[in-house]
Amino acid sequence: MTERAGRAPGADFSLAGRVAIITGGAGLVGVRHAEAIAAAGGIPVLADVELDAATTRAKEIEAAFGSRAIAVHCDVTSADSIEKALARVREQTGRVDILVNNAANNPKVEGTGLDFSRVERFSLDQWNADIAVGLTGAFLCAKIIGGALAVQKHGSIVNISSEYGMLAPDQRLYRKEGVPEDQQPVKPVTYTVVKAGLHGLTLYLSTYWAGSGVRVNTLTLGGVENGQPREFLERAASRIPLGRMARAHEFQGALVYLCSDASAFMTGANIVVDGGKSVW
Repeated sequence: MTERAGRAPGADFSLAGRVAIITGGAGLVGVRHAEAIAAAGGIPVLADVELDAATTRAKEIEAAFGSRAIAVHCDVTSADSIEKALARVREQTGRVDILVNNAANNPKVEGTGLDFSRVERFSLDQWNADIAVGLTGAFLCAKIIGGALAVQKHGSIVNISSEYGMLAPDQRLYRKEGVPEDQQPVKPVTYTVVKAGLHGLTLYLSTYWAGSGVRVNTLTLGGVENGQPREFLERAASRIPLGRMARAHEFQGALVYLCSDASAFMTGANIVVDGGKSVW
């Protein structure tokens, strides 16, 4: 008989009583991460620089799932802010078990949001801001919150990456008719650099904390449909074997898996949920 024989099917996927801090928790995908934690029995902490939005989303999750959800202010570019957020979570729950590094800058497709983004015109200020949120912020959260997990000898960290951390952006998706080549909008260079760097952080920390009971994995997401122009959606769908962009809830099962005991023998891994895009 094996060590875990007799456990109820699905028991390893339970997050009952576990507290998960989700950075960027008030955003589109961050809220879905929080919902997944709540649905699995855990307590999601929506940590966001926009406290009002995080509070509203937390209340909605409590109403929908009948379980506790917490909002805390957290600026991931500030070690002091992260430390205060961690202290507030411990005061309110007495524990922390999971860190989901989700916060990132991501300019919108609509309007002129990407017009600034060609490398020749990409400002150093924008570079620094994007790296500060998406990569330095993940490092600081891992250092402070992950460090707390290591002290208690258990925990899970999930770094949220993107297909663009594995693949070069297909800049044809962002083209605009009638715009000169040297002015065509592109996905910013920082997005790929940040998302690739996050898996590098995963690889490093997975061995660094292997003896401390802290597992560190990457969840790589495909593009999410979120009101983009029809032409963009059609272009994107033509490059994905499943023929469409993701819906925001379609990453939830993979997140619960990585946060829970179901993945107890997994660390340093990268789970890719991209509709098959990366196989082409």
